[in-house]
Amino acid sequence: MKLLLKAVTIASTIVATPVLAQTWTLAPEGSHLAYGSIKKNTVGEVNSFSKLSGQVSQDGKAEIEIDLSSVETNIDIRNQRMIEYVFRKAGTASLTAQFDMSEVSALSVGEATTVDAEAQLSLAGAEVGFDAEMFVARLSETSVMVSTNDMIFISTEDAGVDAGVDKLMQLADLPGITRTVPVTARFIFNLDDKKVEAAPVAETTVLAAAVEGDVKAGKKVFRKCSACHKLDADRHTVGPSLHGIFGAKAGQADGFRYSDPLQQSEIVWTPETMAAFRTDPKGTVPGNKMQFPGLKKEADIANVIAYLLAETQG
Repeated sequence: MKLLLKAVTIASTIVATPVLAQTWTLAPEGSHLAYGSIKKNTVGEVNSFSKLSGQVSQDGKAEIEIDLSSVETNIDIRNQRMIEYVFRKAGTASLTAQFDMSEVSALSVGEATTVDAEAQLSLAGAEVGFDAEMFVARLSETSVMVSTNDMIFISTEDAGVDAGVDKLMQLADLPGITRTVPVTARFIFNLDDKKVEAAPVAETTVLAAAVEGDVKAGKKVFRKCSACHKLDADRHTVGPSLHGIFGAKAGQADGFRYSDPLQQSEIVWTPETMAAFRTDPKGTVPGNKMQFPGLKKEADIANVIAYLLAETQG
């Protein structure tokens, strides 16, 4: 079981470690947002926006404001038509995204990683949600670069701009303009006060670091458990909710009818006791009602515990 646990003795302490603990502000210089289009089936063009602003909060919420009047198509009259007909004279559009800040916090200067983000574009009353994989590089103690790892495709219909594209085709006497738009972005963020401060790390974060498991892989393993167990507070189904399980005594959650053996087990859920139970539920607590035979791969156990530590507390 050595794969599972390492230095769990630190789990009860709250330590300070350098993290991205403050607001990071977008630097317009070095940042770039562009999109492409194809006309007449063969003519490709790249347009961009020169005025961007925004920030990333310490909880991983990014908010980018796009000045639509700064659109640059390299032709003045086309810029004006984009503003009037496609953007419908809206002053700005906003791009918001949420990602796991802990993945960024762990980066040292010069290191890079990819993170998954749930994003939403708001444009002239239309809301377009999409998932994006972002490439993140720590440029310095006070600077981070975030860019699209692959192109993102936005439907003009979803964005509510089909009528404006139709108008552009009419004005320019074009037989067609593509209705799926590839978008790429590069954002540079600087730490507001130009320094990285030590910030407290929650106990569950320390625990998750102590367990040699992969949270993303654990989310996939948890699919085997999700038919019976939910992570929302007080949401019991076939099995009890796992919300806040670590540190709790087994068989005591309000609103769920446990078997007598589990209620009387005196188990307190820790990474160690959870690992033993998930390996062999019947052997660990004979007579309990859980029908799942247990996870047999040590890596799966480590990963799902890391996932539960990250998702069930608070």
